[in-house]
Amino acid sequence: MGKPTGFKEYERETPGERPAGERVGDYREFLIQLPVARLREQGARCMDCGLPFCHTGCPLGNIIPDFNDLVYRDDWAGAIRVLHATNNFPEFTGRVCPAPCEEACVLGINEPPVTIKNMELAIIDRAFEEGWVRPEPPEVRTGMKVAVVGSGPAGLAVGHQLNRAGHLVTVFERADRVGGLLRYGIPDFKLEKWVIDRRLDLMEAEGVVFRTGVHVGYDITGDRLQAEFDAIVLCGGSARPRDLPIAGRDLGGVHYAMEFLSQQNKRVAGDAEAFSRHGWWFGPACGDIVAKDKHVVVIGGGDTGSDCVGTSNRQGARSVTQFELLPEPPAGRPANQPWPYWPMKLRTSSSHKEGCERQWSILTKRFEGDAGRVTGLQTVKVEWVAANGSRPQMREVPGSERTWPADLVLLAMGFVGPEPDGIVAQLGLDLDERGNVKASEDDYQTNVSGVFACGDMRRGQSLVVWAISEGREAARAVDRYLMGSTSLPTKGRGDLPRR
Repeated sequence: MGKPTGFKEYERETPGERPAGERVGDYREFLIQLPVARLREQGARCMDCGLPFCHTGCPLGNIIPDFNDLVYRDDWAGAIRVLHATNNFPEFTGRVCPAPCEEACVLGINEPPVTIKNMELAIIDRAFEEGWVRPEPPEVRTGMKVAVVGSGPAGLAVGHQLNRAGHLVTVFERADRVGGLLRYGIPDFKLEKWVIDRRLDLMEAEGVVFRTGVHVGYDITGDRLQAEFDAIVLCGGSARPRDLPIAGRDLGGVHYAMEFLSQQNKRVAGDAEAFSRHGWWFGPACGDIVAKDKHVVVIGGGDTGSDCVGTSNRQGARSVTQFELLPEPPAGRPANQPWPYWPMKLRTSSSHKEGCERQWSILTKRFEGDAGRVTGLQTVKVEWVAANGSRPQMREVPGSERTWPADLVLLAMGFVGPEPDGIVAQLGLDLDERGNVKASEDDYQTNVSGVFACGDMRRGQSLVVWAISEGREAARAVDRYLMGSTSLPTKGRGDLPRR
C-alpha cells in the first residue's frame, strides 16, 4: 500500500450531513462530501492486511484495497477503472448500500473500519464530473435477443452486462419510468433520481432498449416473449408486501409502506397523478396518502421503515413512532456474531435523527377506528424466551397493553416473494419453499429452458448490492447459454472498461 502507516495516522472520517432542521424541508440528498485531501487520507487508512476480508463482505467482490490505494495516490481515473470492473453502478451502492464490506474490514477488528462506501461514492462522482464515464457500445453484435423483465438494480445489471457482450437487450418495466425499487422505493433524500437517469442515458446510448408501461404477463404474454427472444431473464423483485391481518386492517389510513413511498417519489418527480391508478404492486387504487398533521405509526424497524420515518417528517407529520417486534439490539458487535460477519447491532439512520420515537419488543394486536378511518392501535410488549437451546419464542408480557393514537399506519414489515401469477404462472415456473422463483445459483436457469431468474425474485428480499451481484452472475450464465462460452467476469474477477 502507498501509506503503510496510514491507519495509525488518520482517524475514520465520514461525510457531513446537512442540518436536520434544514433537510426535512426538501427531498434533496443530505450528505456533504469530504474535500479531496481528506478523502485521500481515508484511502490511506486501508491497511496492507495481506488477506482483505472486505472482498468477502462485499457481494460484488469489489477490489477495495486497490481503489483505496489509487485514491491515496491521487489516481482517480485508475480508481474508477478498478471500481467499474466489478460494480456496474457504484453511484447506487455508494448511496444506499449498508456497507457489509466495512463490517468485514480487517482494521475494524479493533479500530473504526475504512470508509469504503463513501470512497466508492467519491470515485464515481469524480469520474462523472471529469467526463470519464462515457457510452461504450459493443464493437460486435451477436444477433441474439434477450428480454429482461424488471428494471430494478438486478435487471439493469443484467441488461448492462449482456449488452456489453453484444446481445440485443430489451428491458421491460411495468411502471411509467425505469428503475424499479431504486426509482419508486428509495426516497430522493437518499438517492436523487437524476442519478438513475444519468446512468440510463448511458445505457441507451450503448444500445439497451427500455420499454416502460408494459406489464409482462398481461400486456405481453410469456408465449410471445419466448417466440420473440432467445432468452428471458426475470428480475421482477420480491413485490408482495407482508401483511398484518388483525382486527381493523381494513380501516382507511392503514397502508403498505411502498404505497406511501412510491407516491411521494412520484410527487417529487412532478407526476400529476401521484399513484391513484394502482398500488405499488398493481393492487387496488389507494388514493393519496399524506402524513401532514397526523400521528404516524410505522410498523417495521428496517430500512423501509426508516424511509417512511424520513418521508413522514418531510410531509409534516405531527408525530412519528416506529415499532419493531424484536428486542433493541446492542450498540456494538454481539459476541455471537464475531468479525467478519455482519452484526445485528443498533443502527440509527439519518431519518431517525430527524425525529422519531422508536419502540422495541412490541406487538400490534388490533387497529381502532371511527367512521371507517384508523384512529389508534393497541399493542402489547413481548419478550423472547429460549429454553433448552431452542430458538427464542415470543411471549406477551402481562399488563403491558397500551393504546397509541394513529391517523396513519404504514406497514413496513418486508416482502414475502414475487407475484406467483402473470408471467410466472404462464411459463409454468417452479417455486422454492419460500415462494421465490426456483433457479440454481450455478446457472440461474429455471425449470424452463432459456428462462432465467435473479435478484430478489430468486433469492428473496435483499440488498441493492446483492441484486447487482446476482444480475452480473445471471448475465454470465445467459451469455454462456446463448454462445456456448462466456467472457463476462465472475464475482470479484472484474472486467476493466475500455476507458
